[in-house]
Parts: sequence; structure tokens; C-alpha cells
Amino acid sequence: MFQLSLKNRIASNYIITTGLLIFVVFLGIYSIVKFSVYTHINNDIKAEVEKHLTEIEIKSNHIGLIHNDEWREREHNTVAVNPVFIQFYDKNGMIAEKSPNLKIQSLVFNSKIKDYELFDTKLVDKSIRQIQVPIFENSIKRGYLLVAMSLEDSIMVLNNLSKILIIAYPLILLILFVIARLIAGRSIKPISAIIETANIITKDNLKSRILLPQNKDELFVLSETINSLLDRIENTIDREKQFTSDASHELRTPLTIIKGTLEVLIRKPRNQDEYKEKINFCISEVNRLNYLVDQLLLLARFENQKQSIKIEKTYLNAIILDIVSQYSSIIQTKNIHISSNFDKDYYVTSDNYLLSIIINNLISNALKYSNNNSNINVCISENNGKIKCQITDFGIGIPKEDLEKIFNQFYRSKSIENTEIKGTGLGLSIVKRLSALLNIDVKIMSQQNIGTTVVLSFS
Repeated sequence: MFQLSLKNRIASNYIITTGLLIFVVFLGIYSIVKFSVYTHINNDIKAEVEKHLTEIEIKSNHIGLIHNDEWREREHNTVAVNPVFIQFYDKNGMIAEKSPNLKIQSLVFNSKIKDYELFDTKLVDKSIRQIQVPIFENSIKRGYLLVAMSLEDSIMVLNNLSKILIIAYPLILLILFVIARLIAGRSIKPISAIIETANIITKDNLKSRILLPQNKDELFVLSETINSLLDRIENTIDREKQFTSDASHELRTPLTIIKGTLEVLIRKPRNQDEYKEKINFCISEVNRLNYLVDQLLLLARFENQKQSIKIEKTYLNAIILDIVSQYSSIIQTKNIHISSNFDKDYYVTSDNYLLSIIINNLISNALKYSNNNSNINVCISENNGKIKCQITDFGIGIPKEDLEKIFNQFYRSKSIENTEIKGTGLGLSIVKRLSALLNIDVKIMSQQNIGTTVVLSFS
């Protein structure tokens, strides 16, 4: 199926609209001219009627003009220039008198036409406009005065005007189409720039941007929106590349350790305790690897997957207490005291499973980075209808310069570089991602060697 280009569609739509407007204007011009011409003729005929009604002489049954010299006037004596045809009928319907320019012809009385009504008719093959006026004497109708004027010149003017308008109409539309096409071509020039820019953008070349038009119109907004979209795509791809690079590095590290340990193990015979030690070490690395894969899958699963969220009324107190009980062995081993301050039952509207993952990661971090014989406080409060959950530990803390980076994937604070605390650097990334999906505001305040406080605000 044939498709017009956008430029031609714009020009065509413009021409259709303009064509209808021009048609209405031309029709109006023709109607006004026709009305003006007929009004002028009607006024002339009425003037002739008024003039001749004052010059009528009635003798016996004869009706005619008082002064016969009136017939010598040019308009009554010729048919060449603005002829006026006059004719009198007596009460018997016989022609009493007529103007010389009628010669052997006569004006026809039309009994179907009302008195004083102007109408178009024919004289031989010529168009005329005629009026029929009754003649009274002492309130007695004695006959009729018929006055007519030629319409030939008027019809010629109207015909010429219609021909001019008919010829001019398609010419004007053609000229306007060419002009509209040129204007449309200039107007959609930014679209061509968009197409050219889009054609050169690939996954390896995301730096190109559309040049913004000078006029801040719809095309400016479109170009700006596409540039913003390209920025987001570039940032997303950069993050994906960084994520892939970091993930491959993190996955390779435990695999390398396991491989190296096994290679050392098989170089020579060893006793049972050595085998047991190395195998347990490898198992711990496999567990670490499994945990890392689980975290990566969790991140991938909930990448802007709002359709997977199940929002329901969730009992916040129970979630916290269940997670604390899961870490009872670690709490006993490190001799950490966890205090929970719940003055009442708190319910939030959220996804129970995802909220459990968020709080689990935060409590896990608090336990991991707390010193032995330390305290962890978990507090829930409500202020102005907004529920807040605050988890505070008194562990190693986070340096100020690291606070802005701790939500980045695989990032681990410098404060743990010289410690034996293991981790993937994905916990807080998952917390941030899931909090964004659940519309939970998360803030972290920390001081190195003093402790860390995480606040979850539920809207």
C-alpha cells in the first residue's frame, strides 16, 4: 500500500484545510458579487417603475405615457447599452403600449408571479429581469406596467468571475502545496537529525546526541526527551558493564581459591587432618560462592520488576523478631545483646517477602560488623502517620567518604580492608533496590569506630 512521506502528509493536510477555506471564500466572493449585481438591477428596475407610474396617461381603455418623447431616450430605444424594456397592458390583457426597443417582441405577463415581485425570464433568447406592477385609477385596476432590464452583461460578469475562480482555485492549491511542502520540509528537519543520530547509535557508540532546535517547540521537547532517554540507556549499559565486570571478578575469586587449594592438595600425599582442613576450606568457599550467586539472582530478579510485587498488610514486629531468632547462634557466639523497642504492634503496607530480605540484610550487617560483647538496638516508632524502623549497631562504622558509595554493587568500605570480615558488597545494593521498588526511604548515618544507624521510613 502506497504511503505518503510525513512531509507530504503535512502538506496534504494543510492543503485540504486551506482548500476548504479558499472554496468557502471564493463561494462567498461569487455570492457577494451576484447579490450586488442583482441588487443594482433591482434598484434600477424599481426606479424605472416609480418614474413611469408618475407619467402614465389613461384615456378610455388606452394606457400609455403622457410624453411620447420618453420613448426616445437611449435605454428605451436601443438594446445595445443598458436597455430598459417598458410595456403596458390594459385591463383586457392587451398590449396598450411598449418601448421602441421591444420592436416586434413583447414582454410576457406571468400570472403565476405576484405583483411587485422581481423574477428572471427570457426575451427571445436573452435573459432579463422583470417586474409586474398593477395600474390603478380611483382604486380600480386598469392594467399592468411591465418593466424589464437585460441580464446579459451581469451574467457575463458572473460567468467570467466563476471561470476565473475555477481556474485560479487549482493553481492556488498547487502553489500552496509546493510552499507547504517546503515549509514542512524545514519544520521536520529536526526529525531527519533524529533519524541520522539514531542510525549511528549502537551499543558501542552511545555518546551521540540530537542537536536541539533553536525554537522550544514540540520538536525541541521530542529531541530533549530522546536525549534524556539515550542518557538513561547509556547509564544503564554502563552499570550493566560494570556489574558484569564486578560479578565476574567476584565469582572468579572463590573459584580461583578453590582451584588453587585443590591443586596444592593433590601435589603430594597428606594426612587425614590436612585433607579435612582443605576440604572444609573449599566447602566454605563454595558456600560463599552460592551466597554470591543467590544475591546476584536476587538483584536480577527484582530489576524494576514492580509487577512481581505483592502488596499487603504486613506485621513489622513479627518480621524483625523472626529474623533476630534466625541469627541466635551468631548472637550467642559474639555475645551481642539485641534490644527491641516496640511500644505497640506496627503494620505497614508492603511486600512481606521483599521487606523480610531488606531487614534481614540490615540486621545481618549489624551483626557482622559489630564487635563482640556489643549492643544492637532495633526501634519502631510512628510520627505524623509515618512509621520508621531504626537499626543501630556500635561496631566498626563507615568512614564519611564511603557513605555515598556503600549502595554501589560490590563496593565494600575501606574500614574492613584490614579485617577478616567477608562479604560480597551486594547486601546494601539489594536493600536500596528493593526499597525503591517498595517506596521505602532508606538512610544510613555512620561514624567510623562508633557505629552505624539505618532508618527505614514507610510512607
